[in-house]
Amino acid sequence: MASVSPNKLCIILNPAAKGDQARKTLDRMVKLVPEAKVYLTERPAHGEKLAKEAVAKGYRTIVAAGGDGTVNEVLNGLDPEVCTLGVIPVGTMNVLALELGIPPDLEKALAVIRAGKRKRLDLGLANRRRFIQLAGVGLDAETVRRTHPEAKKVLGPWSYLLTAAQLMASPAPILKVKIPGKKEIRGAMVLIGNGRHYGGPFQFFPRAEMADGKLDVCIFPKSGPLDLLWYLQAVLLGGPNSLPEVTYMQVAALRVEAEKAVALEVDGEYTGKTPVDFQIVPKGLEVIIP
Repeated sequence: MASVSPNKLCIILNPAAKGDQARKTLDRMVKLVPEAKVYLTERPAHGEKLAKEAVAKGYRTIVAAGGDGTVNEVLNGLDPEVCTLGVIPVGTMNVLALELGIPPDLEKALAVIRAGKRKRLDLGLANRRRFIQLAGVGLDAETVRRTHPEAKKVLGPWSYLLTAAQLMASPAPILKVKIPGKKEIRGAMVLIGNGRHYGGPFQFFPRAEMADGKLDVCIFPKSGPLDLLWYLQAVLLGGPNSLPEVTYMQVAALRVEAEKAVALEVDGEYTGKTPVDFQIVPKGLEVIIP
């Protein structure tokens, strides 16, 4: 039986900055939204557990305050059939907040939450793991898997670049991309977007809309250092369609396989290996937007 009013607000905060900074963020949040119940994550995957507990207690508006990893944990803990997701960008990169136009300023972001304007967005699934913004198989996922949490704290986004530079020297995997009704496509890396942005302010998937019932898929044939630099500058300057060797398509479902298991990431978090079945749940999640 629900023990709180469904209208009550629950905020799950990842205190990314430790010590005084985390305390200041928490104090400001409590002062700005005294009616909300704030829970703090203490370890990886804790946000998912806290979100499940919040649903069980009767909360129906659950806000993820943190980076993309926090959003993904909360997303996988709430019940998308009855819950609404709110997002407050705190600490590290939050691509979903960027996509939705939620301001990085805490006070302004909380004002968006309190205004409570809602929209139904598509929900991505990678096997059974939910994602809202992006997913990847290959180099980007292996980079996420191998980048140490302490390196992320110290170096931020540069930590990923350093890991990727080390991995580029390794032989690229051969991925088999299977789409219903189409011929199999092979590549070295697959990136999948529900929104336009990938990894920051880069609009990697220019045709993506978050409520169109489709996933935007980029299949890269190679993943060597020079290849990736060439792809990256071409995609950022002219979009994926500007490179004939990069396959860009919009589909409702696909499967990625490999002879040897290859890493998978969703919303910037390592979450498993191939084979992966991707699908979209059209308008499967209600989100608070500006």
